[in-house]
Amino acid sequence: MADVSSSRNCKKKSMFWILMSSLILCVNVLPGASFYLPGIAPIDYKKGEKLDVKAVKMTSVKTQLPFEYYAVPICKPDKLQYKPENLGEVLRGDRIVNTLYEINMAEDKGCTLLCQPKTLTGDESTKLVKLISEEYHVHMVIDNLPVATTFELEGKKQYDHGFKLGFVIDNNNFLNNHLKMVLKYHTYDDDSYRVVGFEVETRSIARDAVSNEQGSNKCSFTSDKPSGQVVAPDKENTLVYTYEVKWEASDIVWASRWDTYLAMSDVQIHWFAIVNSVVIVLFLSAIVSMIMIRTLRRDIARYNKEEEMEDTMEETGWKLVHGDVFRPPQRAWLLTAFVGSGVQIFCMVLITLVFAMLGMLSPASRGSLVTAIIFLYVFMGIFAGYFAARLYKTCKGQNWKKSALLTATLYPGFVSIVCFILNFFIWGQHSSGAIPFTTMLALLCMWLGISTPLIFLGYYFGYRKQPYEHPVRTNQIPRQVPEQSWFMNPLPSNLMAGILPFGAVFIELFFILSAIWENQFYYLFGFLFLVFLILASCVSQISIVMIYFQLCTEDYHWWWRSFFTSGSCSIYVFLYAVFYFVTKLEIQDFIPGLLYFGYTVIMVLSFWLLTGSIGFYATYIFIRHIYAAVKID
Repeated sequence: MADVSSSRNCKKKSMFWILMSSLILCVNVLPGASFYLPGIAPIDYKKGEKLDVKAVKMTSVKTQLPFEYYAVPICKPDKLQYKPENLGEVLRGDRIVNTLYEINMAEDKGCTLLCQPKTLTGDESTKLVKLISEEYHVHMVIDNLPVATTFELEGKKQYDHGFKLGFVIDNNNFLNNHLKMVLKYHTYDDDSYRVVGFEVETRSIARDAVSNEQGSNKCSFTSDKPSGQVVAPDKENTLVYTYEVKWEASDIVWASRWDTYLAMSDVQIHWFAIVNSVVIVLFLSAIVSMIMIRTLRRDIARYNKEEEMEDTMEETGWKLVHGDVFRPPQRAWLLTAFVGSGVQIFCMVLITLVFAMLGMLSPASRGSLVTAIIFLYVFMGIFAGYFAARLYKTCKGQNWKKSALLTATLYPGFVSIVCFILNFFIWGQHSSGAIPFTTMLALLCMWLGISTPLIFLGYYFGYRKQPYEHPVRTNQIPRQVPEQSWFMNPLPSNLMAGILPFGAVFIELFFILSAIWENQFYYLFGFLFLVFLILASCVSQISIVMIYFQLCTEDYHWWWRSFFTSGSCSIYVFLYAVFYFVTKLEIQDFIPGLLYFGYTVIMVLSFWLLTGSIGFYATYIFIRHIYAAVKID
């Protein structure tokens, strides 16, 4: 009967994975299929139908401070209509608003005045000059497709997100006040059109080189006038904005229209990173296998043989500390809070990556990734409470409510304080990246109203469960730890332990930092999921190896050491973030630098809690297993 039941379960699992594989194939391999994810279904337009051109924001890699499109009021509509945004869009600084551009499907348009010439005051001109000198890019969308500019690099056509607000030549600030919008459409019949491309070619045109034809919105350029709209600071500047529209038929289907934006010439680097990481994992696996198969098996056999002999030899090695190895650590309440937070982050990351691999959190669904991360973190609080409670009870903790409160407030409280302080500086710059007060209240309600109660609920059920069983008893009097070699001390051992896990992830870390700080799209979540699994394997194995060596030197204080050892790769993540800041970014002002390092501290802390918790549980399982294999009176 057991074989029949097992066979049925295997068949059910096989059918499940077949269905999941088919779903992934439909989503990722068959772009022309009729299956689309919720919220990003295609929109069919009739010829001549009006398309809405919306502005998103202006960004610069030099300042990292996004601004609304109408931070400088050039060609501003009489009534601004802001699009309702999700939580992720608000936190990204998106402020999607209507514009005066008039575009009709599959209808070309010649030179057209966006609005009548606009005169800026001295302060407005100074602000515009500052935005141009800081290389701000304008971001727009048509049919949820972002605008891009093209350029040639090594003979290949590349895309830059958004278009430059202007440029500087010989200390003169030129405004890109003429846009040639090149739009691409795909049609399945003569009646229905879909937008599959949105590119812009920019040009700076002097105001007196633009002539208005018969008082209408049409315009033309005179060739005998100097070209280039220069904006002078601290002076009144009269500016003119023009645009033209060109439509092109394309063979690109709607489901593949993001491929050009996401096309990367360095996919091979990701494969190199995966191969490099796999080699590191195999190396660590070989070391662990050697310890498990040769050393441990020999130790266990020798210990059990000595147990059966009348003249028992003196115990040595890791068996000698069997009476102290499961002694509860100092400050167990703090360790359980760290581990609980790490479990919460682990569950959030795992589920987020699975949904992202299925295409449900693609860049086409604007802000969905950040929204999913926040909501999943909040609802994973029940797992954090449950696992922290069982560990706290195993460590003979008595006041579980105090421990639950610490688990619920330690990590999110630190993150909230850092973000709140940074938000004051962003507010002072009048940036759209500043979190509105209502959004801050919503996040606070999610933390105190959802996450905290779920952690207490998890603690309640986890504390009612039996503590983890240990294979050996703990002595009443702790034994003295002998003096350790210098390389077994916490600092050098942690520095050595963190190198290999960091080596497995640093290439993917570069692309993540580029996506965050250089306004790039990150979409290779399949690679990221593999790297995450490799990272978990690396930190688990390195923690097991280091703690085994520690126990062999008769040092039984492994609880905290296992957490710090596996989390030590976060040291190298921070150092790499500093290296990236110095070599890749052009940030010079104080506030952008403060934002970078503030958010980097949050990222490194999250990474430390995640890897520390993974390594801790792997080491805990390993120690329980090896001490259960020897006979001890």
